[in-house]
Amino acid sequence: MEISISDYSENNLDQALAAFKKYYPSFESTHRLDNLRASEYARLEKHNQIYLDYTGGGLYAASQLHQHMALLEEGIFGNPHSKNPTSLVMTHLVEQARSYVLEFFNASPDEYVVIFTPNASGALKLVGEAYPFNAHSRYLPAFDNHNSVNGIREFARSKGATVTYIPTVMPELRMDSAALEAELNQVEPGSDNLFAYPAQSNFTGVQHSLEWIAMAQARGWDVLLDSAAFAPTNRLDLSIWKPDFVPLSFYKIFGYPTGVGCLLARKVALQKLQRPWFAGGTISITSVQGEGWHYLLENEAGFEDGTVNYLNLPAIEIGLRHIASIGIDIIHERVACLTGWLLNQMINLRHSNGHPLVQIFGPTNLKERGGTISFSVDDPEGARIDYRRIEALANQANISLRTGCFCNPGTGEIVHHLEKEEMAQVFNQPAALSFDDFFDWAQSEHNRNPSTIRISVGIVSNFADVYRFMQFLHSFKDKLDADIQVVEIDYPKYGLLRDSA
Repeated sequence: MEISISDYSENNLDQALAAFKKYYPSFESTHRLDNLRASEYARLEKHNQIYLDYTGGGLYAASQLHQHMALLEEGIFGNPHSKNPTSLVMTHLVEQARSYVLEFFNASPDEYVVIFTPNASGALKLVGEAYPFNAHSRYLPAFDNHNSVNGIREFARSKGATVTYIPTVMPELRMDSAALEAELNQVEPGSDNLFAYPAQSNFTGVQHSLEWIAMAQARGWDVLLDSAAFAPTNRLDLSIWKPDFVPLSFYKIFGYPTGVGCLLARKVALQKLQRPWFAGGTISITSVQGEGWHYLLENEAGFEDGTVNYLNLPAIEIGLRHIASIGIDIIHERVACLTGWLLNQMINLRHSNGHPLVQIFGPTNLKERGGTISFSVDDPEGARIDYRRIEALANQANISLRTGCFCNPGTGEIVHHLEKEEMAQVFNQPAALSFDDFFDWAQSEHNRNPSTIRISVGIVSNFADVYRFMQFLHSFKDKLDADIQVVEIDYPKYGLLRDSA
């Protein structure tokens, strides 16, 4: 199925597609997604956009908007913290959405509750601030965690708990399973301990074993499974896998609405949490005349601070039903086929002198990985091309990709060989550094080039998207870093926003 790197031209797109389908015959089973793209995501073609940032955020279908707007146009909805007619209607819709989230993830309502939050980070904060850490506790995060999971360490340390990171191992950047098992065995009897890791890395696409959930729980740990990057293209069945806490951002699954996520929590684990404050909606009664007098509501009600984003919550059910109507397994298969082709093409892309053009961080095959690929681009002499130039040129080509560290500093430090002593210097600077300042400092002081680029495919990615991305990568063949033009990043307006007078 391979084509030579000299063949990335528009004239050879059809030939490349035919070879791709021959090598990935299961791609034909996902054909309905092409029809869906034409009918529900037609704006991609209208604006000639190549969207390769699904790990950053999903895309919404036009019908999701139409259904939600129709509901809002036809109904009268009040704050659900009341029992008047408009509030009762809204309460019903909120609870209906909550029930469907459980159904979508096959979570028993006898075992799990859904706590609506602003996003996955909000869900993680709920756990971190309320988990009963103490001097006998341990918090065990992974190097490969998102910063919102890393942030829980501040709550743990403030309460005297021990924090230990589980390293990831080059070249595939999977967690060190032997180190993990050794750490899981080190617990004090009767202590509260939290193990937190991602089901799928938002940096490399590595999928870490879900079997670690039961392994950790059997040793007395509670398990937080960050599923923000995993859930959009993989089936998370909570009747099989039973983590104690599952944070989610819904926009990563189906694009709209933003500003709504949830914490799926096991009731037995939720009972351990000790909220450091209360808010409107989380208590039954309190008194201002007696300090400490209040009754926290049970289950999700005790954790949804203030008024939930109630007008947007019906859109959650609409979005999940949209995904269910397609089938998460179909989405998964399409993503796997396109990712496999991309990996093959990228690792075989070379300059005329034989030096590789691309260095991929993480697995270069489809074994236990998702549709996220992080990489760097090197010139013929091995010099790393500045990610800012690549991003700007991608913008000119209407390619949406992502650069930076993706809020995952642990993996970034490993792939760019940044040692603890070097990172200590960053935090001993007289003033805080921006990411660009850090990038320039790493280059000048330590000859490090923490230049990472990330692409990710998703629900309506097609072969033309990945082929045109390879055309873009191929354009760097035999070009020296110093010779690549510097361009200004241009932000398309699509005529949707008016400039202020």
